[in-house]
Amino acid sequence: MTDLLSHDTGRVVRTGPIAPRSALAKLAAALLISVPLILSIDVLSASVALLLSVPLLLMSGLRPREFWLRTAVLWIAAPLSAATIALYGATSGTIYFEWLVMRVSEGSLSLAAATALRVLAIGLPAVVLFSTVDPTNLADDLAQRLRLPARFVIGALAGLRMLGLLADDWRALALARRARGVADEGRIRRGLGMAFALFVLAIRRGSSLATAMEARGFGGRGRRTWARPSRWGRGDTILLLVAVMIPTAALSAAVVFGTWNFILGPSVAG
Repeated sequence: MTDLLSHDTGRVVRTGPIAPRSALAKLAAALLISVPLILSIDVLSASVALLLSVPLLLMSGLRPREFWLRTAVLWIAAPLSAATIALYGATSGTIYFEWLVMRVSEGSLSLAAATALRVLAIGLPAVVLFSTVDPTNLADDLAQRLRLPARFVIGALAGLRMLGLLADDWRALALARRARGVADEGRIRRGLGMAFALFVLAIRRGSSLATAMEARGFGGRGRRTWARPSRWGRGDTILLLVAVMIPTAALSAAVVFGTWNFILGPSVAG
């Protein structure tokens, strides 16, 4: 699961077993894993789903440093959400701590643990799978397999590619302002000024890009050909089957052991 740098495009080519899979298969797998887990909030289903997702995380092709950087927000959000639920969640069972509106009870602690695990079980596979998706491959799959309008797909792809330039433009603006001696103003004023300049620059670049794409026939209404055919292999089907099995096993375990807690209805647990 190492990374290689493509000298032709400058992009990182990941060699993990899941990395070369279809972008549409990764998108579908992330949805198949995440959406069913929203139905129940209990420790068992979230724990089973998180445990079964570990092989997918290991085979994604992300390096350890990249994995921790991309998922850092989840590792921060999970304990914070758990702390909030523990202090202000529904009270049941033994009360361990109480002060003003804060009340820590057996039920709130159980709900807090389930919430933290649920955030990780839903977020980690989604973030990791999306991290290995190439926007160009996703656009090819959406247009060729889902038959989405080519003008919409290509326009969205062009806009998404431009997002990567915003950080470079921001740094360039900061250096230019510093060279002119106007970088020592207040942070708020400086930030607003740079944001406005970046907004104007983005509009100009978007207009130029739209004109260039129109000149190259991207706005045509005829049938479009594609330089990269969308491919779907056996590995893509296996990935979807695994994505279906993970929430199925997790929710089945919750029902069998009586921990199922439907978020829109009463729990089956006694």
